[in-house]
Amino acid sequence: MKVFKIAVIAGDGIGPEVIDEGIKVMKKIEELDPSLKFEFTYFPWGCEYYLKHGKMMADDGMEQLKSFDAIFLGAVGYPGVPDHISLWDLLLKIRKGFDQYVNLRPVVLLDGAPCPLADVKREDINMLVVRENSEGEYAGAGDRLFQGKPEEVVLQTGVFSRKGTERIIRYAYEIARKEKKSLTSISKANALNYSMVFWDEVFVEVGKEYPDVKTYSYLVDAAAMFFVKQPERFEIVVTSNLFGDIITDLGAAIAGGMGLAAGANLNPEKKFPSMFEPIHGSAPDIAGKGIANPLASVWSVSQMMDFFGYENWGKIVLDSIETLLVDKRALTPDLKGTASTSQVGDAIVEILEELKK
Repeated sequence: MKVFKIAVIAGDGIGPEVIDEGIKVMKKIEELDPSLKFEFTYFPWGCEYYLKHGKMMADDGMEQLKSFDAIFLGAVGYPGVPDHISLWDLLLKIRKGFDQYVNLRPVVLLDGAPCPLADVKREDINMLVVRENSEGEYAGAGDRLFQGKPEEVVLQTGVFSRKGTERIIRYAYEIARKEKKSLTSISKANALNYSMVFWDEVFVEVGKEYPDVKTYSYLVDAAAMFFVKQPERFEIVVTSNLFGDIITDLGAAIAGGMGLAAGANLNPEKKFPSMFEPIHGSAPDIAGKGIANPLASVWSVSQMMDFFGYENWGKIVLDSIETLLVDKRALTPDLKGTASTSQVGDAIVEILEELKK
């Protein structure tokens, strides 16, 4: 039996509600597959913790998390706690501290999922965005000089190392080669004449090692337009931290909404735990109402299974989401249903059992 130790940080707002349903799915996988077991350890960190203790996580939090195989994160953010505090003192602290330099966000239009674009077929929206997750525009380098004075100056410096840029671009090339798909780089070299010129140069340099991979390169503004007008252009996409953050939310909007947006923060070498999370945010306006869509949390479980090497379970979990969207046996209000969060989780568990037979 293979035992995976999972650190659960349910977080804020709807985080605990949707994470519960993801855990429900993992417990069902345990039941259906005796060769697998998950051990869950819960950590109370987040904005409520901050309001009580003045910090987002325990002082030795990173040390506590280090021994786990994965982290399952619900959501971070709540009124009364500045966004830069909640982000930098928990989510980004974990991403950077555990060198989770690969952020994977699938943008896939599943059967039955709503799409705001006209005349778009399911196969037209099927891409994987590989986002650099450790440096770039979110490196945290900068300063505020003469604060509060008329001559105040604010510096926010993007950091693009050769190591960091090469490894994320090579990771994307490897996926494109393995899956026999095209690879598109998204940058903004016409305006960012140092960082993005460097990014484009590295993309070409690394590409010489992958002559079998068909490549494209777009400026981020043009790419955003094509995401909407011609999403079929994209298969595997690689981009920087900031651009990846923005275009994946656009991708979620065209592929069923934020309730279906999953994300994986990977340390591919498995020296540190990787982290899996729905990316819809904490949605405090609907917290506690039992109407949050848990499907992104379930999709994150699919990504976790893939990363653990159980791609068969990753596919079954993803197929269960698609089955639910098609037969509509339980959908939350954002998908024009009337089911509660837990009822959706129950339906997914039922479908898992049906698909496994």
